[in-house]
Amino acid sequence: MGACAWPQPMGRQRGPHAASRCWEWECGALTMADPRGLDSVSGPAPGARRRAWAELLAGRVTRQKPGPGTGQKVQDSAVRLLRSHLDWSGLLLEVEGPPCKKLCLGPLIDHDGPEACSNLSTSFIGSALRDHASQLGVPVAVLSSQMAASSIVRMCAAGAEHAHRVLLDTEQRKKLSSLIEITQYLLAHSMFSRLFFCQELWKVQNSLSLEALWRLHVHNVVSLWELLESCADLQAVVSWLFRNLRLLCEQVEAPCQHTDIARAMLSDFVRIFVLMGFQKNSDLRRNVEPEQMPQVARDVLERMLLFALEALAAGLQEESPAHKAVSCWFSTFSGQTFGSIISTDAPKRFFSHTLTQILTHKPVLRVSDAVQMQREWSFAKMPPLLTSLFRKLFVILSPEELVGHLQEVLETHEVNWQHVLSCVSTLVICLPEAQQLVHDWVARLLARAFESCDLDSMVTAFLVVRQAALEGPSVFPSYADWFQASFGSARGSHGCSKKALVFLFKFLSDLVPFEGARYMQVHILHPPLVPNKYRSLLTDYITLAKTRLADLKVSIENMGLYEDLSSARDVTEPHSQAPQDVEKAILLFEHTGKIPVAVMEASIFRRPYYLSHFLPALLTPRVLPRVPDSRAAFIESLKRADKIPSSLYSTYRHACSTAEKNPENTAPGMKVEPNCVDEPLKLLMIALGGLRAAMTDPAQYDVLSAQIAVISERLGPALGVSEDDGSCEASKIQLSVLAPELEQQEQKVRVVDLLLTSFCQNLMAASSFAPPDRQGPWAARFTMTMCGHALLPAVLTRLCQLLHHQGPSLSASHVLGLAALAVHLGESRSVLPEVHVGPPAPARDLSIPEFFNSLLTCRTGESSRLCLKFCTAAISYSLCKFSSQSRDILYCCLSPGLIKKFQFLVFRLFSEARDPLSQEDTAGLAWKPLGLPSMDWQRAALCLWRQRTFQELLKEKQFHLTYRDWLQLELEIQPEVDSLSDTERRDFHQWAIHEHFLPQPAAAGGCDGDLETACTVLVDVLLDFCQSSRSHNHSENSDLVLGGCTGNRDIFSRLQEMAADLEQGPAAPYSHSSSRGHFLFRVFRRRLQALASGWDVAARLRKQQELLMYKRVLLSLPPLVLVGSPQVEQPAAPDCDEFFHLVNSELRNFCSQGGALSHDITVHFFRGLLNACSQSRDPSLTANLTLTACQTKCPIVLTSALLWWPRLEPELHCRWRRCFQGPLPPELQRLQEAQQFAQSFLSPDTAAPAPGPAWVSAAALHFVIQQAGKESVESALEKLDCQREELLVCLFFFSLMGLLSSHLTPHIRQTSSAKAGDSLKALHVCGEILGFLQKRKISWLVLFQLTETDAGLGRVLLRLAPDEYIRLLPLAFYSLLSYFDKDALIRENAFLHVAVDMYMKLTCLFVAGETSAVSTPANRSQELQSQGDPVGLIRKARLFLLQSIPQCPKKSFSNMEELLATSGDWDPEVSTALLSRQQAVSDTDLYQEPHLF
Repeated sequence: MGACAWPQPMGRQRGPHAASRCWEWECGALTMADPRGLDSVSGPAPGARRRAWAELLAGRVTRQKPGPGTGQKVQDSAVRLLRSHLDWSGLLLEVEGPPCKKLCLGPLIDHDGPEACSNLSTSFIGSALRDHASQLGVPVAVLSSQMAASSIVRMCAAGAEHAHRVLLDTEQRKKLSSLIEITQYLLAHSMFSRLFFCQELWKVQNSLSLEALWRLHVHNVVSLWELLESCADLQAVVSWLFRNLRLLCEQVEAPCQHTDIARAMLSDFVRIFVLMGFQKNSDLRRNVEPEQMPQVARDVLERMLLFALEALAAGLQEESPAHKAVSCWFSTFSGQTFGSIISTDAPKRFFSHTLTQILTHKPVLRVSDAVQMQREWSFAKMPPLLTSLFRKLFVILSPEELVGHLQEVLETHEVNWQHVLSCVSTLVICLPEAQQLVHDWVARLLARAFESCDLDSMVTAFLVVRQAALEGPSVFPSYADWFQASFGSARGSHGCSKKALVFLFKFLSDLVPFEGARYMQVHILHPPLVPNKYRSLLTDYITLAKTRLADLKVSIENMGLYEDLSSARDVTEPHSQAPQDVEKAILLFEHTGKIPVAVMEASIFRRPYYLSHFLPALLTPRVLPRVPDSRAAFIESLKRADKIPSSLYSTYRHACSTAEKNPENTAPGMKVEPNCVDEPLKLLMIALGGLRAAMTDPAQYDVLSAQIAVISERLGPALGVSEDDGSCEASKIQLSVLAPELEQQEQKVRVVDLLLTSFCQNLMAASSFAPPDRQGPWAARFTMTMCGHALLPAVLTRLCQLLHHQGPSLSASHVLGLAALAVHLGESRSVLPEVHVGPPAPARDLSIPEFFNSLLTCRTGESSRLCLKFCTAAISYSLCKFSSQSRDILYCCLSPGLIKKFQFLVFRLFSEARDPLSQEDTAGLAWKPLGLPSMDWQRAALCLWRQRTFQELLKEKQFHLTYRDWLQLELEIQPEVDSLSDTERRDFHQWAIHEHFLPQPAAAGGCDGDLETACTVLVDVLLDFCQSSRSHNHSENSDLVLGGCTGNRDIFSRLQEMAADLEQGPAAPYSHSSSRGHFLFRVFRRRLQALASGWDVAARLRKQQELLMYKRVLLSLPPLVLVGSPQVEQPAAPDCDEFFHLVNSELRNFCSQGGALSHDITVHFFRGLLNACSQSRDPSLTANLTLTACQTKCPIVLTSALLWWPRLEPELHCRWRRCFQGPLPPELQRLQEAQQFAQSFLSPDTAAPAPGPAWVSAAALHFVIQQAGKESVESALEKLDCQREELLVCLFFFSLMGLLSSHLTPHIRQTSSAKAGDSLKALHVCGEILGFLQKRKISWLVLFQLTETDAGLGRVLLRLAPDEYIRLLPLAFYSLLSYFDKDALIRENAFLHVAVDMYMKLTCLFVAGETSAVSTPANRSQELQSQGDPVGLIRKARLFLLQSIPQCPKKSFSNMEELLATSGDWDPEVSTALLSRQQAVSDTDLYQEPHLF
């Protein structure tokens, strides 16, 4: 610097004229007051001796000991001393010289244009200054510095009419610019002293303008550091800077044309002060102490922060100067201010220091104050300026650093609890990562508290938890949940010792006088887990808390049913809470159909509240609707459960009747003033509008989170509830997709629509500024807000209405918004309940992504287009939103079914997507087409389809569309409203099956080229679809193809085509030669094994429905499937074993009527038999062998042919004659003869001889008798006397089956009298045949002892009747009691055994409830009622047995003990009679004399 050392010595002038000689600055010109000029400088004053500087220094040196480096040290000290304390002004005042010409620089500074400088350049100014300084005998640097300082002061003083102004006007800036230009020239030529210049400025600091100093700093004339270090009074500088910075902040926010300059000034000053005060390695080569300058900077920053915090505490008025100043100062804590120095550690130190200052500012609040007041310090209630400051501080500091710093401050300082807890709220709201950190910190505090009984840690933990819980369950667990999780189990830290328990309850007891009622209710209703021996500690606390609650006039017994214990609000009065409880109870009742558990418990354990508040709110008089609504149904359910007193109910009904006559007086307590409802809704709309406005920068998570917190705060009043109800009684949401209805509460519907509309608008607005991956987590926070306040059921119901019922009317923005909402709901699936959906989908519990998948169908062209749009939007949004995250998040957000539907629709609707993708096709952004102004969904879908990320996603097994998935989706299509024509649909099917899925490997969901596998999967899927569709569509027409399922005709045609291809292939699968059997029967076997076994009604109905589907599939395929092709080797009989097994094991039980199959399956079998004969070299032999096999393996096929022979015979004769030109094969002729034999019984002629086997003829005769009139039956029965015994026994068996069938399967279209006539006729036929058997002494009891081990006739008869009929034989046995020849029966040795066995089984049937199937209706005849009443029948059977036992011979009691041992104590009286009679018979034999000869 030029002023460091001077080339010539100067002395001080003493004398009387010294004061009269002074230098003056006039408009920038240097003049002399003394006309003598500078001549006096050369002459010393009388009596004074001048000493040169060298002499002075030499004198000092001589008095010091010489040493190495001593001279240099002394010189440096002298220079530093002179530079710090030399008074150049005093020196100038003493300089004398000759008169000189006046030097005037005013025109240079005051010029208005460049022409002003043309006559006098800066070089001339420098030369003039140098000459003038030479004449004065002063250094030119001193002279120029004084000149510049004086000019600046005068320039700033020119604007003095504006008091306390920190900014220059335009004219002043021009003058300052000229002066800076001159000064820069002087600096460049070492003609300017910065130190002297700074000293001169500080002498008149109150006249300086802050902008002038800033411009001097910016233009490198003198730095702010040099300005500050040159001032002797640092505290005065701090005060001056604080005052000017505050004024600057006020002017920044004021509307003026120089706002940009003011902002730049403020940013530069803040940046300089931060570097100066918090730079770790600052420049220490200064003339002041090293710690002074950083302290000055910190003092200025601290005073500004202190001013802001004081203003906030005092309360700021909008638009007031203080409010503007504080807002402006807080705005400097931004990345824009510190962007250039962010690489240093100074900003982070400054932010940490500022946070400490905030947290420790005026720590006057005690812990008790914080406990009482903290609910008023939630995020939504904080001053916006304070929240903005916290958010800005959180930008640079990481969540870990913030939590750690917060912990450190609390441990080492006295803190301002309001600021600390406000910081906690802002932390958990604005930084999701901090939520778990705070939770872990609290856990550590608790552990430390119980470990050493540290009260401070305990206080901090509870205050922090309560504060975080105030922000709602989407941010932090509720206080009730946290308290229960921390202290409600044996894992809690409090259970380690008695000392810990005493510490806990002492702490809770100390809180009682200060804390709110909500917290005490939590402690009482969710108490800490305490060992029994320390139970007194808990009871003492509960007593204390209840006493305090009583003082607060809060009763546990009068708590609402659904009050949110996690809320910190004041306890709601019972009469205010009751209507909310009623609405929620009705909602739960509507979803579950049951009285909520909370209501049932309240009716027992909390009767005061239930009777005094809940029921009056529920039974508010009103005009009852004609069709009972949910409220009316709920009231009736409570009445049936005896939960409403009769008097109260009668009063309610009477009041409702009165209300119908005077509707204007209805339910005065239920009316709500419109203003009361609209005001909270308007506030919510304003908050939503604020969020919409903030979407210009969707990445500002702190700003958006703050606004969402405000929305959450205003949701409660808008919904009419006091607080967010974070808990829900039902663990799942009940929803009917077929008829979704929102509860009758208009306000909630309006709120839900507002939220959905806002979400869609915000997403579109945010997407116009940034793609989803750069929008921050605002959407997830907004979604969680929608899930609170018990809104989730209403939101899902509204989404169901929109997507499932109003989908075609949704705009593109709606689809995009709802798709993104679905993605974020799926993201939160772990914390959301499942959805229990009803029809049209099967009733089941679904996760949120699966629920959305169930709403989107592809049945019609419109629904397919909506599904494509939604899937495209949801998948594109997910891939873009979570592009930088792991795939696991996609698995949570998206349902595999949704991605498979997208693949299905792309294949189906866009033929170009069916071609293999090239490498070039797999590029592009998934979200880009969706941002186009005109939404081109086809382009967007194809762009997504070709995207590389999506194709990689499809490689995941769970997302890949398999052949089975494709079939399931294609079966839903309804051809009449399909977007594809019939030709296009057929072409698509051919491509999908034969070109896409058939050649695909099985690992990729294909068929490995196996057409039989393709058929197998198709049949399996088809059966599954039909089973589900029967319950979906409520089809009542079982005659339609496959159970009335719409949309499956074309797919079934594909099955028929593929089956035909298999039949015509080189390896004929219908030969059944393979050990695996036919694919169709393999599918049947596997599915039947998977069905639940049992004879209960549900299992039987499921199995019967499944078998009906099997039958329809068989009937739709070629008949040869049932029979198979003839084998090559002789004998040439086709293999029917699989069909026979299906008939014997399943169809006989579920698809037959009293010993015969239905007509369709019977005709189909014989058509297949004729087809097999046509492929055989000996058709007649093939037919004979097949029918002969039927006699032993599947006799019901022959009896079925006999039943349907009148319709079957013409077709058999026609086809046989046309194909083989000959008579029917012998076995078919045998059936024809049996039919002729049976018909002859109805004619007056003599009966024809019966062909064999006897059971065939008996079956034919039975069917003829069934179809004949009563008179014909009687005449036919008279001809039975001459028939063979075996035929009569078989006929009796068939008649028993007919009797049971008349009870079990009465004809649907008959009247009750006709049904009764059939049952009576069947009973009469059985009795007549039984009479013939008894008359001819033919044993018939064997029919009631048939087993599978029987050979011959017994085994055949068992295969002719359903198993249910065989089990019900005891009922038929005792139904014929009136026809028994008792004397003849008693003489039979087997009778008693059979009668007892039948009685035991009848009793077991009654106990199992199986006799209810044959109970006789009351409108039937007395005779039939006596036979069909199970109780009466058992009573008669018992009486019959008790009367018959004494009369039975002793041989009847053989094996009786064994029979009784297997039955147990079934009837003590009958058992005693049997044992007594058996013992008596044994005693008689014992005392009877032996016959020796």
